Amino acid sequence: MKTKSRISLVTVIIIFSASLFYTCKTAEQAVITEPQAAQGHTAAVLSVAYSPDGRQFISGSSDRTVKLWDTQTGRLIRTFTGHTSWVNSVVYSPDGKTIVSSGSHDRTIRIWDANEGLLLRTISAHNGMVTSVAYSPDGRFILSGSTDNTVKLWDASTGREVRTFRGELGMVTSAAFNPDGRQVIFTDQSDTLRNFSSGIRLYEINTGREARTFPRFREGLYSISFSPDGSQILFGCGDGTVRIIDEAPGRDVRVLQGHLGWVHSVSFSSDGRRILSGSGSDENTIKIWDAASGRETRTLTGHTSWIISVCFSPDGKQILSGSNDHSIKQWDADTGRLIRTISLK
Repeated sequence: MKTKSRISLVTVIIIFSASLFYTCKTAEQAVITEPQAAQGHTAAVLSVAYSPDGRQFISGSSDRTVKLWDTQTGRLIRTFTGHTSWVNSVVYSPDGKTIVSSGSHDRTIRIWDANEGLLLRTISAHNGMVTSVAYSPDGRFILSGSTDNTVKLWDASTGREVRTFRGELGMVTSAAFNPDGRQVIFTDQSDTLRNFSSGIRLYEINTGREARTFPRFREGLYSISFSPDGSQILFGCGDGTVRIIDEAPGRDVRVLQGHLGWVHSVSFSSDGRRILSGSGSDENTIKIWDAASGRETRTLTGHTSWIISVCFSPDGKQILSGSNDHSIKQWDADTGRLIRTISLK
């Protein structure tokens, strides 16, 4: 049996810094390039996300760029440059008009016009790496999590800081809004292996008050999201499990077992019937689960290194995956068929 090991975000950062960062080229500040031919990323793909209508998708990479792609053809539409370090997280606004990206060591959030490719705003957001960004469902706010142990709420139209939420344990690894936009949830964890623990925090946006406490975990938590109806919380763990807990009592509903190593990315389908998970270990697999029963329905293979980001398309028909192997893959969600690989290799 393969031993399951605890891997903290610090370990991931060290590995990326040593093995990936050297591939990044110097970026010109806020320059948009219009390529003549499709071109993949030159380093690990750290985040992928579909536009709200599913016609396009974006990717963020440790090569310091954000790329915009056509879903149907896989054609590269635009490359956004300006981050001075790897791009940890990318997300579309709910109306599809803007794109938000977060830089790691450059500690910034950048807001781009999705149609014109213009840089609209740069927010000097945190005193540490920005690990996660999210848009509120109504598009009014942007959420950012950081290794400086904070989550910050920003006015999306002005870039003004509205509120700061503080992690109890340490660095924030993932942050999200609940479906009605009234609460924020995030995972935090200690940054040392001695007495390691991780936790989940849930706060009210209007008051800044903590809405619920959850038990601590002895394994790292790397990705968190709500079910579409807001009744359940999904997260990936460093012990190779995917966990679902009830939002109200905060207790385990189901533990999904099947991955051999840490689960870096999880996602619900838009109808809440399926769950997607990507392994950050050397098994390099993506799994699809039935949300009601917890049964594994399919395993997708093809990446040659860690899976760092996965998501369903808005209509649930496709899956995107980004990997440490520098590639993006598009999959048929029903059959598991590989539709396309976008890579320089």
